[in-house]
Amino acid sequence: MKRFFTAVVMLVVAVCAASAQAEIKFDALSQNVGTFSESSPVKTATYTFKNVGDQPLIINQAVASCGCTVPEYTKEPIAPGAKGEIKVTYNGKGKFPGHFKKTITVRTNGKVEMTRLYIEGDMTEAK
Repeated sequence: MKRFFTAVVMLVVAVCAASAQAEIKFDALSQNVGTFSESSPVKTATYTFKNVGDQPLIINQAVASCGCTVPEYTKEPIAPGAKGEIKVTYNGKGKFPGHFKKTITVRTNGKVEMTRLYIEGDMTEAK
């Protein structure tokens, strides 16, 4: 009987520990920086998020789909209930004018390990 009770307690503790996790929730997954001229080709978008889980959230990496897009993010753990941001800079210098849509892949220790963010806009030819 004592072994059974110990096994049940250990099982409950293991289940509770496994269910405790960080969870990232973004305000928006896509941002449009609008229309801009290739004479000023640098645009920035900021993606805000909140850790809605009950463990600290760690962003392991944020990787853009090309070298013209650079993400910056907090390297420190984000406490449960706290907010953070990922700042993404697009540089269209040397790129062809027109519509663009770039992807930023964010990997975390959260319940959902991978999230994709999108930045898009229209660069017009300089006159």
